[in-house]
Amino acid sequence: MYKVLDKDTIEMEIVPHIPLPKRGFAPTAPLCEIVNAILYKLKTGVQWEYLPTTSLFSQKVLSWQSVYHHYRKWCRSGTFLDCWTGILKRYRDMFDLSSVDLDGSHTPAIRGGEAVEYQGRKKGRTTNALFLTDRQGLPLAMSEPVSGNHNDLFDIEVQFEVVTATLDRADIKTEGLFLNADAGFDSKDFRSACARRDINANICFNKRNGRVDDRDEYFDQDLYDQRYAVERTNAWIDSFRSLLNRFDTTIESWKGFNYLSFIVIALKKIKPKKFK
Repeated sequence: MYKVLDKDTIEMEIVPHIPLPKRGFAPTAPLCEIVNAILYKLKTGVQWEYLPTTSLFSQKVLSWQSVYHHYRKWCRSGTFLDCWTGILKRYRDMFDLSSVDLDGSHTPAIRGGEAVEYQGRKKGRTTNALFLTDRQGLPLAMSEPVSGNHNDLFDIEVQFEVVTATLDRADIKTEGLFLNADAGFDSKDFRSACARRDINANICFNKRNGRVDDRDEYFDQDLYDQRYAVERTNAWIDSFRSLLNRFDTTIESWKGFNYLSFIVIALKKIKPKKFK
């Protein structure tokens, strides 16, 4: 059976962040096998009811409903965000913060649900979220997903605080960071949000905001050219079939799969020998 992460990595990096049940019975299958089943769903995009549980569990075989129950429970408790910030904090020296990139990404929402609206450019219903990556393209944080009829600047000050709060939880300082963003982020509100955090905003000028020659904000084209890394990140995330199109109707589940993809991408970069 294909494994997204090996058993030792799951037990060392993910299982310690899973809260123990305060009441009721403990899981009858090893937590690492339940996590592996969820990762299999993330990678393959298989529908929950077709999860090959007999091949994913070595002793006690759980039903797909049980696996789904655990996933939803951990999403509601914020387990995957806690796990991700823990990994960020533990391995923060492995991330290249010489500059970071911010980009928005629309995902087709096949079944509708929370934060879903029609997006004209995509000609379909989508969900939009902002993603922050390091210089290598490794994901760092994401915003709260919003419906696809909103552009990247919607509620930007609040959304940027959500993004930077993840870095705060991981004890990653934002002061002095150089941040690349495309012309869609060229606004006074976003530049002010960066300034309040002492972040150096390297934002491509938007011609709709006036003549470029009349602007006095600093812009480094060479640094901006490094922004290609965030497009590579989008391709990495899209390799997880459960994220290529959104079938989850709740925001909690959608964010849970995104944070799991962050975890897998980062761990495969940090511990490459395990996956050869």
